[in-house]
Amino acid sequence: MTSADISFAALGVSAPLVKALTRAGITDPFPIQTDTLPDSLSGRDVLGRGRTGSGKTLAFAIPMVNRLGGGLAGRRAPSRPTGLVLAPTRELATQIAAALEPLAAAYRMTVTTIFGGVPQNRQVRALRAGVDIVVACPGRLEDLMNQRLISLDAVEVTVIDEADHMADLGFLPGVTRILAATPNDGQRLLFSATLDNGVNKLVSRFLPDAELHSVDEANSPVAAMTHHVFETASVEAKREIVHRLASGSGRRILFMRTKHQARKLAKQLTLAGIPAVDLHGNLSQGARDRNLAVFAAGDARVLVATDVAARGVHVDDVELVVHVDPPAEHKAYLHRSGRTARAGNSGAVITLVLPGERRDLADLMRKAKITVTPQRVTADSPVVAELVGTIAPFVAPSYSERAAREGDRRSSGGPRQNSGGPRRSSGGPRQGGGRRNGGVAQGQSRAKPRAHSARRAAA
Repeated sequence: MTSADISFAALGVSAPLVKALTRAGITDPFPIQTDTLPDSLSGRDVLGRGRTGSGKTLAFAIPMVNRLGGGLAGRRAPSRPTGLVLAPTRELATQIAAALEPLAAAYRMTVTTIFGGVPQNRQVRALRAGVDIVVACPGRLEDLMNQRLISLDAVEVTVIDEADHMADLGFLPGVTRILAATPNDGQRLLFSATLDNGVNKLVSRFLPDAELHSVDEANSPVAAMTHHVFETASVEAKREIVHRLASGSGRRILFMRTKHQARKLAKQLTLAGIPAVDLHGNLSQGARDRNLAVFAAGDARVLVATDVAARGVHVDDVELVVHVDPPAEHKAYLHRSGRTARAGNSGAVITLVLPGERRDLADLMRKAKITVTPQRVTADSPVVAELVGTIAPFVAPSYSERAAREGDRRSSGGPRQNSGGPRRSSGGPRQGGGRRNGGVAQGQSRAKPRAHSARRAAA
């Protein structure tokens, strides 16, 4: 019997949750859900190993709500949640909460997120009002614990998601302290692609008797994902290929090495008629949320990101991932690539490589266990056209986008000619008294934004 022959109800999921899943269009469990739910629904600790996109979020969300919404329903107390999910990034925490909320609503339960980068006031108010499930990043959660604004002594179910990424980011000491603050007799569910880098020690201490389920592991092949390595002759040829790959009608994610490069490419694509947004560490949480929402809604077809997005962004129907800059190590390659071919869908992964990068990339692909034959291409190569698919219509950039681009040119110290018409000489006074905007001198109004933009570019 395959997972397609088994229903959520047959696995023991409660009727209210089955209805909530059906309303969301989810009727057939994925393999990792079929394997883990019998143990997790019965209250056992579970260690799940599976690649991103394998369905593990529902594999822990369903048993958590199933348990807390049953006998524990109605026991909500201020600042004392009964469910806790730990996630490595703000983006992942937000998306886990979004997956939990419709399930929790079936039992009139509440969910809130806790992470840094935003003021803590809203989070504290939500805790004091009483919340059932908290989805948190370790740093901010520990801050609130140290301020005695949250207690974990009532937690019945704890989930550690992407534990290997927690380890990569150096979060395991904090995770250890957090788990030590939860009751010993609570249920614990840990999901990780690998058990190296200290994750095994976490398992030995806090989940010694966990049931192990390995489904679609990180180093296993994904039949629906195809890999391509495109060799480019020069930086200019690479730039042309990037624009061509970005021009298709479907969603695609382009990965860059630095925050500045991601921001720059997103603006270049938008001005070329290809709506794009950027995602990187320099953005505020509000800006990151807005850009992700624009990408998820389809208003921008292209997301240009640094590795901050490789583990924390789960958007459906991404048909193409492009490593514009090859990552530094093989784990990053796998995590970036995992943004496509998710939930049973197909997808393609393209890595662009310059002549001087070939040896390093060959070593990376060997460690990632990816076998692919490099191809020398141009923007007009048939294989590029095939992967691009249908070209999307040109979308004229808005006035504000053009103005922002012009501001970047001025702040970078570049020439001002050919950028919107004739200009007065740069040192001369403006006619009409040289003042505007409520009496602020034109020279003053330009100086501060230019310095601010330069600082941001340097960052």
